Amino acid sequence: MSSAPAPAAPDFVTADPATPVLTAAAAARVRAIGQRQGKPALLRLAVEGGGCSGFQYRFALADAAEADDRVSETDGVRLVVDPVSLDLVAGCTVDYVESLGGAAFRVDNPQAAAGCGCGSSFGI
Repeated sequence: MSSAPAPAAPDFVTADPATPVLTAAAAARVRAIGQRQGKPALLRLAVEGGGCSGFQYRFALADAAEADDRVSETDGVRLVVDPVSLDLVAGCTVDYVESLGGAAFRVDNPQAAAGCGCGSSFGI
């Protein structure tokens, strides 16, 4: 009798499934950018109005988390999201991908009902 192989463990751990998380690839990229800029390995994900689908993602290195931010950690790198943005990105995964078209952070957002080809704009 053969059994199916066990699924691979995720490269992140969070107690709350609504908390956005980074993949190991995204965490490594944030760490590298932080080291080059002399900043902590702390990525802020925010959502603002605009873009071709109604909302757009904004990424920036932060010096510290705010008291009301939702924080997750992957491989020693933290992702922080403010409470207003959290409603729009709850449960998302932030990855870093490299392709022939370039390299970018990509958000797999279960809240998004529509998106555009650029990958940085979405609709609810």
